This record gives sequence, C-alpha cells and structure tokens, in this order.
Amino acid sequence: MSDGELRLRIGEVAELTGTTPRTIRYYEEKGLLTEAPERESGRHRTYTAQDVDRLRELLRLRELLGVSLDELKELFEAEETRAALRREFRSSEDPVRQREILAESLGHLDRQLGLIRHRRDEIAKLEAELVARRRRVRARQRDLDGAPSTP
Repeated sequence: MSDGELRLRIGEVAELTGTTPRTIRYYEEKGLLTEAPERESGRHRTYTAQDVDRLRELLRLRELLGVSLDELKELFEAEETRAALRREFRSSEDPVRQREILAESLGHLDRQLGLIRHRRDEIAKLEAELVARRRRVRARQRDLDGAPSTP
C-alpha cells in the first residue's frame, strides 16, 4: 500500500458501508474480502478505498439477489476470474489462446447467469403463490359479502 493511500479502521468501514464490524469480519472469514487487510505494526487492521468498494458491492448484491454467502462468493470469484481473463486476452496475440480465454469466460458467465436465473425463477414462483392466495382470499370475501347475515 502506498503511503498516500487512505487507510480506514474497521469501525469507519462499517459506518461507510452501513454494516457492522462483525459482518465485515465474517465476510473476511468466508473469503469474500479476499485480500487480507493490512495491519499497521502492532495496530488494528486497516482497509483501503478498494476494500470499501468491494464490501459495498458485496452488500448490494447480497441484498438485491438474496443469495447465500457461498453463492455470493461464487459470483465474485467468477467476476474476478473474468477480469483476469480480460487482461490476459488484451495482452495475448495468440488467436488460439484468445479463443480459449473467450470460451472460459463464457463458462463463468453461464454460471453467473444460472445463479441469477435460479433466483429470478424462485421469486416468480413465490409471486405466483401469493397471487393465488390473494385470489382465494378475495373469493372468500365475495362469498361472505353475498351470503345472508346470521342474526
């Protein structure tokens, strides 16, 4: 880390990302924050702006998709691998290797899409169940509204 780079303590990162130090530590344990944060000699661990950005993205995806931490890790690992493949593709002049890179990248994208589509399908099933329940409740309301009152 360069001397001019911002270094934040865990409480500051928690405040910036709207989470807790406990969550940050847990994400570190699960391998979601892949780079082990630096520790100043004999002091608390410190985080960079890049660490904060990654945590924000992890939290956003977790909330948006409702995925498990393992699924979230799989999504992020695939994205990091694709980024490395992009760099390799740009530096390679070998068309055979470029084709291999593109094929590998497609495999990662397919796994990511599979996870997202599974979540979407599960949400669609839940929505259909709720719509059917609402329909039944409304039908019972109509039945009661049409039935004579009992004294």
